[in-house]
Amino acid sequence: MTAARPRTLRPGAARLRARAGRLVPRTLRARLIAGLLVLLVVTCAAVGFATTAALRHFLVDRLDQQLADTGGRYAASLEHTGQGGADTRAQPPGTFGARLLDGRATAAGVVDGDADDADRPNADDRVDLSAADQRALVALPVGGPARTVRLSGLEGPYRMQAVAGRDGDVLVSGLPLHQVEDTVERLTTLELTVFAIAVFAAGVAGALWVRWSLRPLDRVVATAERVSTLPLASGAVDLSERVPDDDPATEVGRVGAALNRMLGHVGAALARRHAVEERLRAFAADASHELRTPVAAVRGHAELALRHPGEVPEPVVHSLERIGAEAGRMGAIVEDLLLLARLDAGRPLADQEVDLTRIALDGVADARAAGPDHRWRLVLPEEPVLVRGDAGRLSQVTANLLANARTHTPPGTVVELALERVGAEVRLSVADTGPGIPPELADRVFERFVRGDRGRSRATGSTGLGLAIVQAVVQAHGGTVEAASRPGRTVFTVRLPAVPSPRT
Repeated sequence: MTAARPRTLRPGAARLRARAGRLVPRTLRARLIAGLLVLLVVTCAAVGFATTAALRHFLVDRLDQQLADTGGRYAASLEHTGQGGADTRAQPPGTFGARLLDGRATAAGVVDGDADDADRPNADDRVDLSAADQRALVALPVGGPARTVRLSGLEGPYRMQAVAGRDGDVLVSGLPLHQVEDTVERLTTLELTVFAIAVFAAGVAGALWVRWSLRPLDRVVATAERVSTLPLASGAVDLSERVPDDDPATEVGRVGAALNRMLGHVGAALARRHAVEERLRAFAADASHELRTPVAAVRGHAELALRHPGEVPEPVVHSLERIGAEAGRMGAIVEDLLLLARLDAGRPLADQEVDLTRIALDGVADARAAGPDHRWRLVLPEEPVLVRGDAGRLSQVTANLLANARTHTPPGTVVELALERVGAEVRLSVADTGPGIPPELADRVFERFVRGDRGRSRATGSTGLGLAIVQAVVQAHGGTVEAASRPGRTVFTVRLPAVPSPRT
């Protein structure tokens, strides 16, 4: 048993479907107007068809009644054409008459009705009948209802009726349908004109009505669009936007009321989240600030104990050294947490002209001293690269990126720091040829306390805050930072606004 293959449209069918999709109205306003016009056109067509059919049926019935009233008198007069001609008196112009004998027409004529024949009441015009005309006349039921017949010798269709004659023959009488057709045609033209004007007027009025009726929905859309532009991710948002139309008696009012309730819940949730974040920031700042003093005291006492002039046992010396090292590490964590708390709180940084070229030179020199087993490269432009910001924090960004490359790559790895100016921005990138960022951490490298190697020794001094500080400092300077990694190449790129070049 084989699986059914999905149907694929041929290019021509696909183009037709795409073209049909473009012709179908997509907005609610266009669909309502199109639906109104389609219903109106269908209604007008049905009314026009019904009135035209009823009028035609009425006029044909009157013609059949008039044909029955004549009683075949004109056709009967054709029996005596040799004694003075056919009697055309009291016969309307265009009246047809024929005498059938032994299955064929022996005489046929039509009343001319010209003004010149007024003084010649017995005058008639002969009609030459073809074989097909003969068969059509013979096929008429004798004594039956009138039928519509077309003869080659007559202009237009006729209503004809056959009756039995006195001499064993069949007399056929007919009246033209051109007056009926003309009347129906004039009615059709009038209806088309009136209906076209009515559809156009209804389309214009319907468009205005639909536009006016959908104004509450437009206000709902406008409110949703304004809310969508608010920076909801920041938390500190005044979500006071509301839909003015909230009448529960209308569909749009129910939608507006539901949207207002949703906005109220979202606003309350954002306010609670913002309050929690503010408390967390305040706690982190206060805790970091309060921890600085005891950590410094612990470290100071450990160093003081190591300087004791008396003999200290080796285990005690080792313990004091470990206390000092861990106290130093804890102090670095406290400083990082305090810096992040200040940046989260929006504390302003220094605003001065900073030469990133000098920062890059010093950063690579320090990294080369800290990691002599790595191969360090520096790519700088010929002209100094200047930005506005805090020189100390930007130096920390460069140092953290270089330290991150040194910590997470094996000895012998090539680490390159490149600096360039592109248009109105400055790009600082740190690339290495190490193993790359693990895929499960690729989207979280800038989060706090995220470690690239969870099982490595903490003696490396990594706290998981370095890249978080990089992102916070760069964003505080109005820039962006991003990471791209694959096995054999990892690049961290910082983009900062450049200082405008002086005009010459």
